[in-house]
Amino acid sequence: MARSRSAGSRTVSPTESKTDPTLDPKSDPKPAAATDSGAAREDAGLLAAVPFACAVFAGDGALRAANARYRAEFGELPEHDRREALLARLRGEARDGARPREVRAPHSGRWYALHWGRAEHAGAAADVLTAVDISERIETLASHKSRQEKLLFTSRMMSVGEMAATLAHELNQPLAAIMNYVNGSLRLVEQAGGPVQVERALQAARTQAEHASAVISRVREFVRAREPRRDAHELARIAETVLELLRLEAERLDLRIELGLPEALPPVFADRVMVEQVLLNLVKNAIEAMREIAPERRELRIDARLNLDEQVEVRVCDRGAGLSAAEQDQLFSPFFTTKTDGLGIGLAICRSIIEYHEGRLFFEPREGGGSVFGFTLPRYEARG
Repeated sequence: MARSRSAGSRTVSPTESKTDPTLDPKSDPKPAAATDSGAAREDAGLLAAVPFACAVFAGDGALRAANARYRAEFGELPEHDRREALLARLRGEARDGARPREVRAPHSGRWYALHWGRAEHAGAAADVLTAVDISERIETLASHKSRQEKLLFTSRMMSVGEMAATLAHELNQPLAAIMNYVNGSLRLVEQAGGPVQVERALQAARTQAEHASAVISRVREFVRAREPRRDAHELARIAETVLELLRLEAERLDLRIELGLPEALPPVFADRVMVEQVLLNLVKNAIEAMREIAPERRELRIDARLNLDEQVEVRVCDRGAGLSAAEQDQLFSPFFTTKTDGLGIGLAICRSIIEYHEGRLFFEPREGGGSVFGFTLPRYEARG
């Protein structure tokens, strides 16, 4: 008895089985998605062999493949998967042409040299980006440039010192001649019984000539190479010398200077010229910090006290604009300056001088606005 066929079954001819791949048991067609996935895996394998950050962008600018290094170094950028957006972000850092060659990654601060090439990806043209990390080279160049600038600054400072010594020497001789002429004129007026007004004018001229000679002597002390000589010195005398040097500049700016030094302040054990140099630099900085503020607020005060460590603490207080947190962090670093024409070595030199004296140089914001720069010096009685 013949078996009955089910309603849905039918006979398949040998010819039909050969022409219809869906019915051929040997046929195994791969979906398009599987093909693309395989190509991506193949590209990833090739890019993994590249020792630099490398990525492939399709013609529409979309990221098609990238190695692990590219994703680690650029994956934090939201634009890392779009070619034009990535270039726009990097161009903003480089400020260069259409395709910057050397750029600074804004998220990491690292520098990269970008190299572009053309390749074929999945049968279509694609752009291949290779980003080589050149941060060490950039840092080396910057360090080399910084050393050259430091050498140049040092050379200039040496030249300035030599010029100051030469000027002090040359001006000292005509000043001595002026004082001799004035003294001779005074003797002649006294002998001849000349007018009192003439005698007073000659005495005033002699006073000014003596003051100029004293200033030049101090300049020569400042720039003359010599071994430090530490001894007992009254801080009031040092402060008076510095203020006399800067008196004209303070008067020109209509700046008030208050000197608040206690009479019972003990002598300090210091090199007088070196400490004068430090105090002169701090007071001059304070004056310059108040150039742009209203005249009625231009107030500078020099205080001193005996602190808890039994050291003499000197404080120079101004009413300038003050310093930001970032400026405070770099304040005593060599070649850092907040002035447009500054060298950035004044405070670094001051700190070296104070540390030589077993003291410390410090900064703190002033209550009510402004800055306080101070330093400490050992008492003469406490010398080692």
